[in-house]
Amino acid sequence: MSNPKGAKARNAKTPADRGHDHGHEGHECGEDCGHDHGHSHAVPDARGIYLISPSSAVRDPAAVELARERLQQQGFKTAVDRTAYAEHQRFAGTDAQRLASLTRAAKQKLPIVMVTRGGYGMGRLLSAIDWKAMADSGKRFVGMSDFTAFNLGLLAQTGAVSYTGASAVYDFGGKKVDDLTEALFGEVMRGELEILSFETQDADPVDARGILWGGNLAMVTSLLGTPYMPKIRGGILFLEDVAEHPYRIERMLIQLWQAGILAKQKAIVLGRFSDYKLAPHDKGYDLHEVVAWLRKTVKVPVITGLPYGHVATKATLPIGQKVGIATEDGLAHLVLDEHHY
Repeated sequence: MSNPKGAKARNAKTPADRGHDHGHEGHECGEDCGHDHGHSHAVPDARGIYLISPSSAVRDPAAVELARERLQQQGFKTAVDRTAYAEHQRFAGTDAQRLASLTRAAKQKLPIVMVTRGGYGMGRLLSAIDWKAMADSGKRFVGMSDFTAFNLGLLAQTGAVSYTGASAVYDFGGKKVDDLTEALFGEVMRGELEILSFETQDADPVDARGILWGGNLAMVTSLLGTPYMPKIRGGILFLEDVAEHPYRIERMLIQLWQAGILAKQKAIVLGRFSDYKLAPHDKGYDLHEVVAWLRKTVKVPVITGLPYGHVATKATLPIGQKVGIATEDGLAHLVLDEHHY
C-alpha cells in the first residue's frame, strides 16, 4: 500500500496481539527493563469499538453517527457510551461523568475503546483513574491530542500499550475519510502492520530499537514532574502539535531537553506541526530553524515526516511497544512488528 504523501505499510503474515506487563510505577523503562513491551502473536480481537468522550464536548453528534457508519463498513461493530454527548461547560460532561465513562469502557465487551474527539479535560481525571483496571481490562484504547495524557499515564502507571492516531469525529466523521488513515487504523487494530515506511526529506542516519512513546507535544510537556510521565530511556520519542508557533514548539522542546528527557532517547521522530502562522518579525525563523536547533543542541538523531498529527493522513501507533527505527536516503522505516526480523 502506498499513497502520494509518502507513507506505506507492509502487512504481517502473522497478526500480533499486544502483551502487557503491569505494576512498574516509578521504574525507568529501557531496552533491558524486563517488562513485556512486545506481542503474544495471537490474532487481536477487532470485533468492535466502544466510543467515549473523555475530554471536550462533541459539537455535532451527527458526526459521531457518521463515523459509526463508516467504521461499521470496515467491519467494526460500534457502541456509544451513554454520556458521549453530555455537555458541561466546554467538557463532555462533568469530571465524574467522564471518569465513569472510562470505567464503563473498561468493563464493557467490545475490545477497542476510541475517543470521539480530543480538546481539553483529560488532565483533570488522571489522579482519579483506576490505572490497574484500565490495563487489566485488555482493552485497546485509541485516541490522540488531549488523549496523549491517558496514553502516557497508562504507560507510566502500568506499562500497558495503548494507541494514538485515529479518532471518531476528526478522522471518520467528516466529509471525506482519508484512505490511508482508514487503512492503517484497520491494519493496526487487526495486528497486520509490520512496517510503516514514510518519506523524509530531513532525517539523520539511525538504526535503533526502543520503546515507542510520545504524542502531542504540549500534552507530553504538561506531564513533566508528575506520576504520569513515563520514565523511558533508549526510547523512540515521536511528537506533533497544532496551532503552535515554532517558538512555542521550541520552548516546549527546550523544557523537555532541560528536564533530561530528550538526551535519553535513541531517536526523536517528528510528525506534523500544523495550522500555525508566522509573523513578519520572525525574519526567517520557522519550524526548519527549530529542527536545526534541536539537532545541534540535543545531538540525538532526528527524523522528520512521520504521518501523524492534526492532519488528514495519519498512522495509528502503539504507545509503549518496542519498535525499530531505521533511515535510508529519503525514507524512514518504523518497524512495529519485529517477529520476522
